[in-house]
Amino acid sequence: MVNIENVSFSYQNSNEASVHNVSLSIKKGESVLLCGESGCGKTTLIRMINGLIPHFYEGEMSGKVLLGEDEKCQMDVSDSELYDIARNVGSVFQNPRSQFFCVDSTSELAFGPENMGLPEEEILSRIDKTVAEMKIEDLVDRDIFAMSGGEKQKLACASVDTLSPEIFALDEPSSNLSLEAIEELKNTLLKWKKAGKTIVVAEHRLYWLKDICDRVVCLKDGRITFDMPMAEFIKLQEDELRKYGLRSVKENLDFTPVDDMENIEETIVLENYKYNYDGYDALDIDRLEVPKNEVIAIVGPNGAGKSTFSKCLCGLMKKFKGYMTVDGHRYKNRDMLKNTYMVMQDVNHQLFCETVREEVSLGMDEEDDAKIDEILEKFGLKEYGERHPMSLSGGQKQRVAVASAILSNKEILIFDEPTSGLDFYNMERVAELIRSLKNEKTVFVVTHDPDLVRRCANVVICFENGAVRREEN
Repeated sequence: MVNIENVSFSYQNSNEASVHNVSLSIKKGESVLLCGESGCGKTTLIRMINGLIPHFYEGEMSGKVLLGEDEKCQMDVSDSELYDIARNVGSVFQNPRSQFFCVDSTSELAFGPENMGLPEEEILSRIDKTVAEMKIEDLVDRDIFAMSGGEKQKLACASVDTLSPEIFALDEPSSNLSLEAIEELKNTLLKWKKAGKTIVVAEHRLYWLKDICDRVVCLKDGRITFDMPMAEFIKLQEDELRKYGLRSVKENLDFTPVDDMENIEETIVLENYKYNYDGYDALDIDRLEVPKNEVIAIVGPNGAGKSTFSKCLCGLMKKFKGYMTVDGHRYKNRDMLKNTYMVMQDVNHQLFCETVREEVSLGMDEEDDAKIDEILEKFGLKEYGERHPMSLSGGQKQRVAVASAILSNKEILIFDEPTSGLDFYNMERVAELIRSLKNEKTVFVVTHDPDLVRRCANVVICFENGAVRREEN
């Protein structure tokens, strides 16, 4: 169904090839997991399968990518039009916003089938079927721009489902999803698998795929290091997985903070934290007291109000009327903008400079080469210092944005899913650096990543339906 033959690819303006002489054959109905460290070539392979390489991403490519069950009439991705490839390959990107064409969710679900020229009755039938099977009734007739990152990811999967392609190519589909939403995504993939669809998924969070994928293909520096059945892969010990920068297959899903907060001397008080999207109460908190100069994890289901809370906290929501009290001083929206720094869930919105080095130093009052070198080294970014940030992989971009936040001279830092798209080692790096900020800055970490919480948080606050459900110390 998918045949990758001796393929190499180098992105434009890059001195290094992202994949080197890769050959991979995937049978019809087979489910394959692509894994490996951030920047190993997983996303590049996904882009080759769905035709974005070479039709959208420019660069130098050699070898062939062929699609189709019948060898005599297989589709050569390089010689085919993107719209023809899209009939056969459904794509779910790491950043779901990049694949939306409409502003409301129902129109987005209909977009693909409409472009296939299907009759209206068939389109409506497909939408109803997808909504029921994926249990996304709460996402119908919604403004896409008012959705959380996780809700957008679920909508992206649903919009591909209405197309019913033979091949599904997914790039980090769980990166912004809660544990509950990952379970729903797992059921969606199992449904596709049962229907005989071919599935190729690039992921760092591996535990939820062990009952879905038949094979595991691990890459390092653009080359395949191993290709083995899932039954063998799950037998690998933790130290063997770490050699390849892989997370555990037996994921610990407990959000226990790393410290017990017994004696809290200084606190920050948040009051009137309320926000409404066109009649929908996304946030409704009268008062919340949190420790100052500690690491506070904000967790909860997708759509619980975590991202809205983050944007209000750093003063990005114009109509927000709440305020923060620190050391007896009350801060409103304009003051919050001056005293906080936020790493967004979609870091593409905050990468502005021509080089990585310029990007990480953007928020510094005075440029300090030694500090810049130190942070680039810690995040494994030193070799990319002169690269354009937008030429990096999703995980590398995430690290650039986190490094920029740490070097900024702000008292309060907000990280929205800072380990999205990161492998085990880089997740540990981010956790260690965030934890090192304790006693110096107040850090809010919005996350679905239990590994991160256990490694850096002092307090865990759980959101549900826009309000605080409980606080664990």
